[in-house]
Amino acid sequence: MKKSLLISSIAGALTLIFLAACSSSITNTNDTPAVAKTAGNKSTTHVLLKDDKLNAVYQQYALLRDALTKGNIKEARFASNAIEAGAREIKDGESLITSASRITATANIEEQRITFSILSNDLLKLIKQSGIDKGELYVDYCPMALADKGAIWINHEKAIQNPYFGEKMMTCGEIRETIN
Repeated sequence: MKKSLLISSIAGALTLIFLAACSSSITNTNDTPAVAKTAGNKSTTHVLLKDDKLNAVYQQYALLRDALTKGNIKEARFASNAIEAGAREIKDGESLITSASRITATANIEEQRITFSILSNDLLKLIKQSGIDKGELYVDYCPMALADKGAIWINHEKAIQNPYFGEKMMTCGEIRETIN
């Protein structure tokens, strides 16, 4: 009972964070990229999607991708929990909710990475439907991921940092597509 109450409280708090993030805007008066502040004083280069709620989910996705790249299970679970909460506010976000909840539920980094592939494909579809107001996104691909089946991930930087292998094969991959 206490555990479900705690989970409900956390989900509610994360929903409020997403709603607050959706209503704020970031302005940039110089030529350097704008930076979006996210949980834990971390930041990601700001790519502005046309859908504010989807943009908030992408910011958490970037944290998830980085956590998987570092092999940090705890950070991956935290970011995926935030994605799940944010996806509840998005039209057609059911597949994101399902994938994010699977990542949150497991403490196995390899299972998280497998589900991350599904999440990445589903998020990419929504991003393409929404469009980008500012910046670029890159669809990166690793042919060796998922037992040589290959998998994509979305990045706002050109540099390849592979979330499927982390330190083992950090730069394995290529840019398959640029979205702007």
